[in-house]
Parts: sequence; structure tokens; C-alpha cells
Amino acid sequence: MRVTFLGAAGEVTGSSHLVETGRHRILLDCGMFQGGREEFRRNAAAFDFDPRRLDAVVLSHAHIDHCGRLPLLVRQGFEGPIHAHPATCELVAVMLEDAARLGVADIERRNRRRARQGLPPLAPLYGPADVERVLRLLRPLDYGTEREILPGIRVRLSDSGHILGAAIVELSASVDGAPRKLVFSGDIGPVGAPIMRDPTPVEDADLLLLESTYGDRLHRSRERTVAELGTIFDEAARERGMILIPAFAVGRTQEILYWLAEHHDAWGLGRWQVVLDSPMAARVIEVYGRHRALFDADGRRAWNGHRNPFEMPGFRLVEDQRDSMRWNDREGGAVIIAGSGMCNGGRIVHHLRHHLWRRTTHVVIPGYQAEGTLGRMLVDGASKVRIHGEPIVVRARIHTIGGLSAHADQRGLIDWCRHFRRLPPVWLVHGEDRARLALAEALRAQLGATVGLARPGLAVEVAAGS
Repeated sequence: MRVTFLGAAGEVTGSSHLVETGRHRILLDCGMFQGGREEFRRNAAAFDFDPRRLDAVVLSHAHIDHCGRLPLLVRQGFEGPIHAHPATCELVAVMLEDAARLGVADIERRNRRRARQGLPPLAPLYGPADVERVLRLLRPLDYGTEREILPGIRVRLSDSGHILGAAIVELSASVDGAPRKLVFSGDIGPVGAPIMRDPTPVEDADLLLLESTYGDRLHRSRERTVAELGTIFDEAARERGMILIPAFAVGRTQEILYWLAEHHDAWGLGRWQVVLDSPMAARVIEVYGRHRALFDADGRRAWNGHRNPFEMPGFRLVEDQRDSMRWNDREGGAVIIAGSGMCNGGRIVHHLRHHLWRRTTHVVIPGYQAEGTLGRMLVDGASKVRIHGEPIVVRARIHTIGGLSAHADQRGLIDWCRHFRRLPPVWLVHGEDRARLALAEALRAQLGATVGLARPGLAVEVAAGS
């Protein structure tokens, strides 16, 4: 069994790994690269393999950096099954349809500019018809159920605690009569996060592909994070300002709303309008409602009781674009949660354009920001940014709230690895080099691990009893 790293190998986005077992070829994730304009070219480029010769895809979860290139894979000839948890299958439909809509809108805006410059038009990466072809190939697979997806090749998914339906992938195969087992962590969530269950332990593998997004740091505790959020609300209320929170519609948005509902009175949220500005949020809420059996005990109680975040006083769901634009004229009194989570598209960009230059604006960054994104520029302290070609002075206060991340920190990743009876060789994916180098050193020092850093195009063998 051989694994070739194709994406998220030295970076966080573009998750994609090709597994070959002699007769069969399986792709683990097919994610979109996220960042600047260069990523558009990378996403549009041909795959490093022939999609027509691919036998199956296994998805870890529905975030766009793990599933966003599936329509391109299908357009280039892939016709096999795409295995994923049932909740992931539903969320993939929401995510890809939204990505297609945003991609078309972005290209239309860029083409108007190119026309004025006398340049030829660009084509969007994909459209609704491509997404529909992907959805017909989805094959739901529940947690804990082992399925033979190809002759001699079995897959089992386990809850990774990251977002609804997110999975650790265990891929077992018989190669020349000898068993091999590859474990792909997907994205590992933090222990004790609200709504989601803790990551499932795995005990056996011959090779481990481990995410390393926050491999170089420890998150603030939930208690300190909640206290910090309360302080931000107090400051913004005194200034009669605005709070903008860029958040992915799946995962971060639900946890943020959970905390707002939990501390509604303590934080004085009766003074605020809490606005979820997302055209796809209603669909995501429906998916969460259908799969609330996946929540932890506290999450189920909150959803079924008075703390349901979507029923708290002052909450407003905005789907209509004209209604969204009205909030751009407000100078205070609102908490606006909108995508995308890295500020590289979607409605949050418009709100930032109208409010970043105000000293009374607070921007709360709850998750990872990839290199080249507007969110990363804000986190890194940029004094001026460009949004839709317009230079914007940054006077808003930027708050990075690491304790709300949907990814485990270094301690969480190492503790998850402790569950292996015998830790196999580890290859670090889904992380920038600074994070991966720190995690590799910690794994070697604390667990005596054999660790490698994945690089695009690098192929490694899965040997029995490695």
C-alpha cells in the first residue's frame, strides 16, 4: 500500500492523499486550496493523477478545504463512489452549492474589471451542474460500520470531534496476502468542546496521517476564552460599537452561537442584535437538527431546551442580500456572524469593508487563517488591506480567540496519539511547517515517535507492523 501526498502537505488547505494498493486507487479527501489569487490557478489545474482511473473517494468531512474540488474531479472523469458519514453527505451538498454560487459571483465581479482593462474573461471553477453530479456519487457510511468499498479494501469511520459528521478514516487492505492498515486523522477536534463529542480513540495502525494545524501551540482554556469574550462585549457595548465574527457556517458558527446563548444574560446580550448573516445557515441548521444524536449530552440538552442558540432573544437569521446590506450602515449594537471563516469571500468581506476603518469595531477571529487570506492579514496586524480593489485602513481591534478553535492543539493531538497500543510511523499533514516541526519534535520527545513531514508528490509505503 502506497500513499502519495497531493495537498495539505506543508500547508493547511487542499487536503488530498492518493492511496494505491496495486489494483486499486482511493483518494482521501479532495479539498480546495484557499488563500489568494494564486490558489484559484492551483484549484483549476489538472489533478496529478487520472481521475478516470480512480476507484473511490473517502471524505473526512465537509469543510471546503477537504471536499471543494470534488466537482472538478467529476468534471475530469471520475465516476466512482464517494464515501462519507451521512451528516457529511448532507453538508457537502450545502457547502458545494454555496461554493459554486460564490465562485460564479466572484468571477462575474472580476470579469467586469477585466473587461474594463481589455482582458479576456475567466470561467468559474465549476457550476451547479458539476455539483449535482457529485451529489449523485455520495455513499453514506455511519460511524463504526466497516464497509468493503473495493475487493479486499475496507473502510471504517469514527467521530473525530471536529464538526458534524467529521471522521477519522481507517483504511484496511490485504496486499499480496498481508494486511495493512492506514489511519487518516482528518481534523481532530478538541476535548470538551460544546456540541461535539470528543475524538474517538484508535488503537492500531501501520501508518498514521496526522493533522497538525495547531501543532505549535496550546489553546486558551474554555474558561479563559469565555471570560475574554465577555470582556470584548463589555468594551464594545461601552463604545456602542459593532462586533464582527468571521466563521465557517459549519462548526464554528454553531459553537459561537452556543456560547452566546449560554451566557446571554451574563454578557448583557439583551443590548445587542445577534445576526447570523448566511444564505446557507438555515440549511445547515436543518442538518444539525436531523443529526442531533451526534451531539454530546450538553449539546442535546441545549438544542432541546431553552438554550437553543437559534431561539435566543435578539437572534436574527439573514438570508436576503438586501437585508444583509442594511447592516453595513449600522455603526453599533450588532454582533454579525458571517462567512467565510478566513475572510476570503462571502458576506463577511462586505461587512469588513464597511466597518474595519471604525475604531469602535471589534473583529473576533475564532479559527485558523490560512496564508494569503484577508483574515491572516488582520491577525498579523496589517494597518491597511484591500477589499474588492479598495484600500481600507484598519482601525478596528482584532481579537484572536484560539480557545474556540475546532482543531485540537499540540497537547490534544499528542494525547489522542497516546491511545495507540504501539504508535506507528507518523506523517504530518494539514499544517504549516512551523506548526509541523514543533509537533514532530514534541511527538519524538514525549512518545518516541518516528515522524515525517509530508510534501507534495512524496510517496510513502505502508508496511505491516511499521
